[in-house]
Parts: sequence; structure tokens; C-alpha cells
Amino acid sequence: MGKTTSYSDAKPYSNGNFSINGKTKATTNKSSGTVYGNYYMDEYEKALYDYAQKTLSEVVPNVNVFSADTMKNIQSQLNTYKNQGQNAINQIYTPMINNLKNDIASRFGNLDNSMFMNNLNNIEKNRSNSIAELAENLILKQNDLVNNELSNRYNFINLLNNIQNQSNSNAFNMMSTALGLGNSGANYANSYPNYSGSYTNSSNSLSNSIDLKTLASLASMISLFV
Repeated sequence: MGKTTSYSDAKPYSNGNFSINGKTKATTNKSSGTVYGNYYMDEYEKALYDYAQKTLSEVVPNVNVFSADTMKNIQSQLNTYKNQGQNAINQIYTPMINNLKNDIASRFGNLDNSMFMNNLNNIEKNRSNSIAELAENLILKQNDLVNNELSNRYNFINLLNNIQNQSNSNAFNMMSTALGLGNSGANYANSYPNYSGSYTNSSNSLSNSIDLKTLASLASMISLFV
């Protein structure tokens, strides 16, 4: 005898679940014609996301505002730059003046002569030019320090924004995957409409039952050969 297998009505599939290492990361489900998606952050991702969101709300409103501590730090760097410049100038011109004094004193016995004064004036002029150049460089240095501070702040904001965007991108991609899995299930269900019934596997043996009409037909055929 053949084997009979029954199928129950097919149920449309609309839910999706995406897991990594057995841990659910995203799910989608349909309710009343609306598809809902959920993304599940682990504790570390959530902590990083919350930090980025909180810090952005604190940093952005004051991105162009320099506190007293920031200005003090900039001024300290300027003072260091100025002192280094002044030391460099003194190291260049102080030996030149001293050498000039010694040279004139050894040759003329005193410093009250035109050669000394002319040479001294040339040295002082060059030193004054160097001091003026240092002052200009201090202004440029201050602008550089301010711009560098702003650049660091903007880069930090971009970093925080990228952290948020990456989490949002992960959520979107994983929920899209879960939705795709749900749609695949739904498409599979639609390919096999709701069905209830049975089928019988065929076998190599003849059925033991036969109706009377078929038996009569066989008897007539046999009588032709008798």
C-alpha cells in the first residue's frame, strides 16, 4: 500500500531575524500592514554611541568659544615662541657687538670713532629688523595656534559624528538584511498558495482492489482466445 502524507495550510512568513555568533542583532516584524525594525546594540556599542551623542550636544554649541584656560594655554605657547626668538636674536647679534667693541678698542684704544658707530648702527639696524620680523611671526603664530585649536575641535566633532553614523549604518544594514530574510520567507510562502490535502506515494505492486466493471472487461477479452 502507498504512504499518505498530509500538508497543513501554509502560513505567510513576514518576520526576519539577523544574528551574529548566535546573538540577535536585528529583527523585523509586520503588524497591521506596518513593518517594524529593531536593532540591538551590545553594551560597548551602546556606551560609545551614547558618549558620542552626549558629547556632541556639549561640544557643538561652544565649538568657537575659547575658555580662559584655552587662551592661557595659547598665550603660554606664544610666550615660549617669543622667548626662543629673542634668544636666537641675542645669540646672533650680542657676539657681533662684543666683537666689534673689542676690535675697535684694540685698534684705536677707545670706542669714540666713526668706524665703530657706523658698524654698530648697521648691527643695530639688522637686529631691529629681526625683532620686527619676530613680532610679525608672533601674530602668525597666534593665528596658527587658534586655527589649530579649531581644527582639532572640528576633527573631534567629525569623529563623534562618524561614530554615530557608523552605528546608524550598521543598524540600517542589519535591519535591511533581516527584512530581506523576512521577504524571502514571504516570497517562498507566496510561491506555494494555501493548500490542504494529501498525496499517495506510488509503489511497484498492483492495488489489491479492482471494481466489477473492470473484471467483466477482462473476462470478455479472455473469451476471445478460448
